Amino acid sequence: MVTIFLVISAIVAVAVVVHYEILFQLTVLMPKLKMRHRFRIVLGVLGALVAHVIEIWLFALAYYAMHHSDDWGYLEGAFSGSLRDCVYFSFTTFTTLGFGDIAPLGDIRYLTGTESLTGLVLITWTASFLYVEMRKFWDSH
Repeated sequence: MVTIFLVISAIVAVAVVVHYEILFQLTVLMPKLKMRHRFRIVLGVLGALVAHVIEIWLFALAYYAMHHSDDWGYLEGAFSGSLRDCVYFSFTTFTTLGFGDIAPLGDIRYLTGTESLTGLVLITWTASFLYVEMRKFWDSH
């Protein structure tokens, strides 16, 4: 149980660092761009989406590795064991959409719950970031 906690904590830490770094770089870059503020916001949205996709792939790689090991549990249902299915499962888990066509069994379940919570926090962080960026425009006009 300690091992699963440490592994999942490391995955979450990497996802949070990725998110922070991308939002930080956007914060630095956006004011320097010589374009209308609304286009900078579009850039911010696209950058945030890239951050989320990277984070989702990070979790997908973890699902793939766990599913193909003997000790972490597995995914079942409409699941072939491919990385592509892991990415699909990660997208539905990160966004808390959860169609239910793939189900985790064993310790891999802890990663699933943690990814949902992490996705919720990071998506909320993105919304806050974009709100602050939009306020910069609203306050100046």
